Amino acid sequence: MAARLTALLPRLVALTVIWLLGAATYTLAADTVPIAKHEKKAEAASKPHVLTVPDVRKKAYVFAKGILQDAGFAWRVEGSVKGFAANSVTVQRPAPGTKVIDNGAPLVVLSLSKNTTYGESGLPENFAPYKGTRVVLVSDWARDQIPTTSETTETTGTETGATTTETSPTTTEPPATTTEPAGTTTEPEQTEDNTRKPDFEVPGAPVEPAAEMPLPERAHALQRRLAGPNKPSQHLINFWLYQHSWIVTGARFGWHDGAEALRILIKVDQSLERRFGFGAKSEVVARRALEYVEAQAK
Repeated sequence: MAARLTALLPRLVALTVIWLLGAATYTLAADTVPIAKHEKKAEAASKPHVLTVPDVRKKAYVFAKGILQDAGFAWRVEGSVKGFAANSVTVQRPAPGTKVIDNGAPLVVLSLSKNTTYGESGLPENFAPYKGTRVVLVSDWARDQIPTTSETTETTGTETGATTTETSPTTTEPPATTTEPAGTTTEPEQTEDNTRKPDFEVPGAPVEPAAEMPLPERAHALQRRLAGPNKPSQHLINFWLYQHSWIVTGARFGWHDGAEALRILIKVDQSLERRFGFGAKSEVVARRALEYVEAQAK
C-alpha cells in the first residue's frame, strides 16, 4: 500500500501545480480586463467639450446676444452704456477665438457704445436670461491635468513601471489655440450678391445678413411659435423678447420688408395681450418703429 502511494505522489503533485497555475491565470485575466475597460472610459471622460468665443465686436447688441447664445455662452454688460438693442459692442472678454471649457454657459463680458441714430428707449437687457458659468481656459485646464512631483513619486512607489510606459496626455497634443484661426475669419464676407436690398439707407447701419431668414419670415415663425402654448414659459417669453428686439432693430436699420415684419409683430403682441395680459409695451415699441420705417421709405 505504501509503495502504491509513493508511486502516485508525483502525479498528485503535478496535478496540483497545474491547477494552481490555471487558477492564477484566470484570476489575473479577470482582474486586468475590467481595469483596461475602466481606463478607456476614464480617458474618454477626461476630454471635455471645448467652445470657441465668437467675435461680436462692432455688432449691434441685439445681434451679439443671438450669436453668443447660439455658440453656447452667456453674457453680461458692464460700463456706463447699458444693454439697449441698437447699441454696439466695443469690447468683449474673453477675446474672440479664445478656447474655453464647456462647463454650462461660460460668461462673456461686453462693453457697449451708444447708437446716436436711434437713441435708447424701453428697458435695457444687461444679462443673459440664464445663469452664466465661470470661464475656464483650455490652457488652464490642461495645466491642471499635469501630475505634481509628489503625485508622480507616490505613483512610482505603488505601481511599478506605470509612470515610465505612458506619457502625459497634455504633451501629446498641441494647444488648441494654434490649430484654429480667430472667429473673425469664419464669417462669410457680405457682398452685393449675398445681401438683400434695403428699404432705405441708414448711415452706419449694418448690412442685413443673407444667411439669416428675412424679417417677415422671422415674424411669422415667432407668430407660429407663440400660437400653441396655453401658458407661456419664461423661456418662451425670453425667446419672444429676443426675436422682438431683432425684428424692430432690423426694421429700423432699413432691412428689407421691415414694415411688413412689424405689422406681423404688432399682431403677435396684440394676441399675447389678449391671451396672457402682457405685450402692450412691446406693441407700442413696434408701432413707433413702424411709423419711423414708413416715414423713411417714402
